[in-house]
Amino acid sequence: MKNQILVISSVVLVLIGNCVLPTISSAQKITAGADFCLVICSESTAMSWGYNFKGQLGNGSNTDSNVPVQVSSLNDVITIAAGGMYSLALKDDSIVWSWGWNAKGQLGNGTNTDTNVPVQVSALTSIIAIAGGGSHALAIKSDGTVWSWGLNYWGQLGNGDTTDSNVPVQVNSLTGIIAIAGGDFNSIALKNDGTVWTWGWNISGQLGNGNNTNSNVPVQVSSLTDIIVIAAGGDHCLALKNDGTVWTWGNNYYGQLGNGTNTNSNVPVQVSGITSVTAIAGGKYHSLAVKDDGTGWAWGSNNYGKLGNGTYTSSNVPVQVSSLTGIIAIAGGENHTVALRNDSTVWTWGDNVFSQLGNGTNISSNVPVEVTGLCPVATSVNEITEPLSISIFPNPASGKSFINYSLSTRAAVRVELYDLLGNKLKQLINAEEDAGEHNASFDAGKLANGVYLIKLFAGDQVQSKKIVVMN
Repeated sequence: MKNQILVISSVVLVLIGNCVLPTISSAQKITAGADFCLVICSESTAMSWGYNFKGQLGNGSNTDSNVPVQVSSLNDVITIAAGGMYSLALKDDSIVWSWGWNAKGQLGNGTNTDTNVPVQVSALTSIIAIAGGGSHALAIKSDGTVWSWGLNYWGQLGNGDTTDSNVPVQVNSLTGIIAIAGGDFNSIALKNDGTVWTWGWNISGQLGNGNNTNSNVPVQVSSLTDIIVIAAGGDHCLALKNDGTVWTWGNNYYGQLGNGTNTNSNVPVQVSGITSVTAIAGGKYHSLAVKDDGTGWAWGSNNYGKLGNGTYTSSNVPVQVSSLTGIIAIAGGENHTVALRNDSTVWTWGDNVFSQLGNGTNISSNVPVEVTGLCPVATSVNEITEPLSISIFPNPASGKSFINYSLSTRAAVRVELYDLLGNKLKQLINAEEDAGEHNASFDAGKLANGVYLIKLFAGDQVQSKKIVVMN
């Protein structure tokens, strides 16, 4: 049996303040478990490949697959997450589904029985984000509270005790949360004020609060502000600041903190020599980043070639992933890495013993290889390359909010507000505008708490952004 291993990937990306990230959207389109991968197809279904001993591929079997297979009976998916040997999906009705290993109740359906097809997480509604840890899971509700389920031996559920739960329980004293991530035995959350909170196992300093004492309730990460994205590795954590720098803490045995040393740190340290970062992710013992030029960077353990730079040498500073550009999302598994390009193709590298590279072979690779037989993977409309752009701030919004948009040519412009089910709620702007920058405001205070989509229509171009409302 495989050990229970984390792994999440890029987590939900939410904007704070007037900061625009050129990423695929606030929904996670690719994710990596211990030795498998999961993606959302453009038609809102899901496909998976790799290790399937516990049914984590969700296709009704327990047979590994070295090419993508479709997750059974799962439609209208808006975001996904993976744990060690289980998977999660959030549908557009704000309901969470899970499948795979369930010995610790990490499927959250009131049982401890594995399943190779999706089952609904019990009594959990109004969800806007999900994340998987090694053997526990996390979700954010539209009111900014966090809920968790599964293994709790080290307090990783954050509810003040250490008792496992096979149904969701509320994390203590956390509100205003906009992003979450799960490590092997710890959890991490980002508040709408840019601060970071952690709980669970702390032997390597992965809680980042200056000590190595476990905590079954959230504690604040030391001296860390203006954070816009978070991620977790096995027992280390990452955070992206609004200035494009990356900060890490926890286990550093393989150099996964990226600060040029191999010394653990129980407070955040800056990753060396990398700026202009737009996305981050953690693998078991390696870390990943995407820069604003679409290049991928990796550091930490490099057995099986999971850093993707054509070598098997570990690195305690970032190295560039070979021959891959146009990256818009990245995720780390135990010994492999997966990336989504802006042409909807998916690329993998590293260990392939369990078929986790998805290229029809079981041959490991220390450089990126393309996943074969895959559906077109969902990406946001025009968020990477189009000259048309839109930003909303503050985001999360409360009360008066502002829209900024730029046009490449003069055009008839419409800006409209939608819910996540695709229902148009309101027209915010309808005007003929010249090329250049434009601003407008609207009252988010009149909206119920939750996630909305703002769309900009100009000529034959469309741009979209998600906004979180927390009044």
